[in-house]
Amino acid sequence: MAKQMKKTNPILISLIQDLKKKAYENEAPIWKDIAIRLEKSSRNWPEVNLDRINKYIRENETALIPGKVLSPGNLTKKVSIAAWSFSEKSIEKIKKSGGKTLSIQDLVKNNPKGKDIRILG
Repeated sequence: MAKQMKKTNPILISLIQDLKKKAYENEAPIWKDIAIRLEKSSRNWPEVNLDRINKYIRENETALIPGKVLSPGNLTKKVSIAAWSFSEKSIEKIKKSGGKTLSIQDLVKNNPKGKDIRILG
């Protein structure tokens, strides 16, 4: 039987609890979905390249990556991207294209209903 690993990062634990609470309060199932994804082993979290974000996200949408954003590829659209973490180079490229980087906490604060968000990963 596989040993169940317990999350130890207090920021992550707090985020998962907050996401579940916001999902219930705002009737926004997207936050519960993200909480469940973040509860999994971080080894299974997605790593998404900028070219993939560029391909699947439209201008008025926000990309949500329950994992890490990596820099390969180019971003040609002004998009907001929320993720657990970003590589330094991906942050530079996102800002150069006129886009924004957000933490998942900030995204929940700014968009409690979870509208116009597309999950990648």
